[in-house]
Amino acid sequence: MAEQAPVEHDYLVVGAGSAGSVVVRRLLDRGHSVHVVEAGPADDDERVHSPQGWPLLFQSELDWAAMTVPQRHANDRTLFWPRGKVLGGSSSLNGMIYIRGHRGDYDAWAYSGCPGWDWDSVLPLFKRSEDHVDGESDWHGEGGPLPVSRITDPHPTTTAFVEAAVALGHEPTDDFNGERMTGVGLNHATIRDGRRMSAWQSFVAPVLGRSGHPKLTVTTGARVHRVLLDGGRAIGVEYAAGGALRQAYATAEVVLSAGVIGSAQTLLLSGIGPAGHLREVGVDVTADLSGVGENLHDHLLVSNVYEASRPLPPGKANLLEGQLYTSTDPRRSGPDLQPLFLHLVYPAESYPVPEHGYTIAPGIVRPQSRGTLRLASGDPEAAPLLDPNVLAERYDLEALVDAVELCREIGGQAAFDGWRKAEVAPGPEARTRDDLRAYVRRAVGTYHHQVGTCRMGQDALSVVDPDLRVYGVEGLRVADASIMPSIPSGNTNAPSIMIGEKAADLLLAAS
Repeated sequence: MAEQAPVEHDYLVVGAGSAGSVVVRRLLDRGHSVHVVEAGPADDDERVHSPQGWPLLFQSELDWAAMTVPQRHANDRTLFWPRGKVLGGSSSLNGMIYIRGHRGDYDAWAYSGCPGWDWDSVLPLFKRSEDHVDGESDWHGEGGPLPVSRITDPHPTTTAFVEAAVALGHEPTDDFNGERMTGVGLNHATIRDGRRMSAWQSFVAPVLGRSGHPKLTVTTGARVHRVLLDGGRAIGVEYAAGGALRQAYATAEVVLSAGVIGSAQTLLLSGIGPAGHLREVGVDVTADLSGVGENLHDHLLVSNVYEASRPLPPGKANLLEGQLYTSTDPRRSGPDLQPLFLHLVYPAESYPVPEHGYTIAPGIVRPQSRGTLRLASGDPEAAPLLDPNVLAERYDLEALVDAVELCREIGGQAAFDGWRKAEVAPGPEARTRDDLRAYVRRAVGTYHHQVGTCRMGQDALSVVDPDLRVYGVEGLRVADASIMPSIPSGNTNAPSIMIGEKAADLLLAAS
């Protein structure tokens, strides 16, 4: 898409991902003019639209392919973080699983200083987005922009996974977004007619038409360097595109929806952040906001890999068809483990990769470790320093080991007898809990659900208030996963879309 002349719009949205796409659509629906500035290209790569294309997108030109700093509690390894660099953002790169999280996640947000974000308040926003295949119900919406489907023809190994978990006593469920989140079953997915339905494709593409939308300007291939401020108010952004620096302006508000990395990095480059850190990297301080870049955390995952006794048939859905929600302690109010099944080999770092196989991926969804995002320098093109500080808290390590033990029990059930040849990771030599702790440190990775660097709240480390306004700067809001005070106990795409819905309501109420 061609870069447009720098004219003022009502709103300027930085990032066309899960939340940004929603904000754009809802503002357009109310007659406002919008300029969306996206670092990546248009989403015209067929790998984006195929539900089975996501592994091919990792480390491609459509992936920011972020890397953490060495993780001292994980054998000093650097972790790979795929992040979408394309219209749709990470919703064009993810596994298309539609999970909202537990009601307690959102009630905790409200209790900790974010009124209006409790479960009863956000459930209608989730439902408003949805066009669920089941239709309207207490738990789902119909007629919204976002298609949500069921997996109706699962892979035979996915069926084996569900049967194995049920044999161990886990309750089957047909809806992780229904009344009871715990149990084992098939995922709901943002897929329709065999095509990925990213946030951009769901919310914005349908209103573009052949010649675009008269009130929407889309600038792709544009990397935002900083927010432009005038007297303490955000009036636009400066961005690099086509080898030149350009400016874009908004008469109403600027919305950062650049993700957990991009939004925090943009604030810091704009001089909005911890004053001491900004001075260290040579950035002039415009607002001393100590919480920017703090509270970085993520769901953690490892790979319990099995070599198959025969080649697996191809799947028909998203390669991530089934999962289990359960708890390390039955007294918990909600699940803290989310083992995921993949009918492919999702390699465990430094372990062998069998030609034919499948993966039961132990995962934790209530991590306690917290890390930071910092600028490496004042250069807007330099990658920031990402330190999630994984496994720093004892609970995270022990819960992940619990998840590994559970997944090995599932993998050893009779339901897999027709498929299982041998366990490859952690492998038969891993017998004791200490062995599994070593395996976790050696192979821990990510669910690709990073959140928290522009935390919402009312304390000294909060970056945005409950209306998503950046403290100390007028006319500037953040709307993406970076505002999450704590990560929901599920995949973060659906909650990010909900944040976009909430942000749009807040913007429209103030207009």
